[in-house]
Amino acid sequence: MWNTVASNGITFLIAGFVALAGLITWGQQRYAAPGPLEQPICLRVTPGSTMNAVSRDLVDLGAVSEGWILRVGAQYQDKSGDLKAGSFVVPEGAAMNEIVDIVTRGGASTCGTNVVYRVGLARTEVLVRELDPETGRFVERAAFRPGDDAPAEYLEAKEEADARFQIAVAEGLTSWRVVEALNGIDILAGEIEGVPDEGSLAPDSFEVRVGMDRSELIARMTELQSERLTNAWAGRAEGLPLETPREALILASIIEKETAVARERGKVASVFVNRLRVPMRLQTDPTVIYGITLGEGTLGRGLRRSELDRDTPYNTYTRDGLPPTPIANPGDDSIRAAVNPEATPFLFFVADGTGGHAFAETLSEHNANVRRWREIEAARANQ
Repeated sequence: MWNTVASNGITFLIAGFVALAGLITWGQQRYAAPGPLEQPICLRVTPGSTMNAVSRDLVDLGAVSEGWILRVGAQYQDKSGDLKAGSFVVPEGAAMNEIVDIVTRGGASTCGTNVVYRVGLARTEVLVRELDPETGRFVERAAFRPGDDAPAEYLEAKEEADARFQIAVAEGLTSWRVVEALNGIDILAGEIEGVPDEGSLAPDSFEVRVGMDRSELIARMTELQSERLTNAWAGRAEGLPLETPREALILASIIEKETAVARERGKVASVFVNRLRVPMRLQTDPTVIYGITLGEGTLGRGLRRSELDRDTPYNTYTRDGLPPTPIANPGDDSIRAAVNPEATPFLFFVADGTGGHAFAETLSEHNANVRRWREIEAARANQ
């Protein structure tokens, strides 16, 4: 009798082990199998949340069928304690192991509220937007300028732990303008001691956080610009009429102010490099304007003949070579154009009426281009 009981017990024990092994194999397969999500979603993980709470939310959102498998899988991978707060895109058909990786790997939120401060030449604009997970495009919720009454969407975003904030600084701004703009952004703190050297700040888009010190952002911009200039100078073309990286930065700032058309930068650079080689005065209006404003604000009108004739350190109509400092903060493309210009015979350029420029090798060709530009200006004035 006892032999029979023992035999039956061993049989049941083996059957139990086999069933358990089968359950584990099934669970592993389910954990790694494509999930039921039919379209991407934005999953919000609040600070202090747990994997249990997240698994329940995922079930409610239709992203997983068995929340307990996700919890067990996360615990088996030793990731349950690595949950990160934020808003994350969960793609269509995401497996449970993929979802666990998304919510535990860290980094910035990939969806939810995004606030962008666009710093331009004359004004700063604040955009509050949400990423649509299905289309991958941002949907604008509100827009305003600093100093205006902030909309409710913006005030709510400042209180959200997972909202992302970015400051996008346009190319060609002066350091004075950058400092003025940063001082007007209310989520930043601290004071900027003086205006950084002209040209030393990298235009780019920077992730920031509520309460971040302004001087920290200035330091990041300075470091990035120094890195860009160093890398560009190391890869410069041979035989340039530029002696130092600083001279390259000065030329890059002139290129930045002369054209907003990306495909023209190398050609504009070639004109100035060719003039420096001749040698021939640069004769560029942006440097004259900088000599008047010193980078503080915009001129707001055309240059007068008296201003073109007045000698200042920045008047490239009256002085040879480069001005003493950059006249703005150039972007990476303009820096690279300055040290690797296109090979052209051009010595002149003028606006062509399309937003770009007409280039010429000789003065007679240039004068013809100028006449065409004057005709375009006159026609527009009569419309």
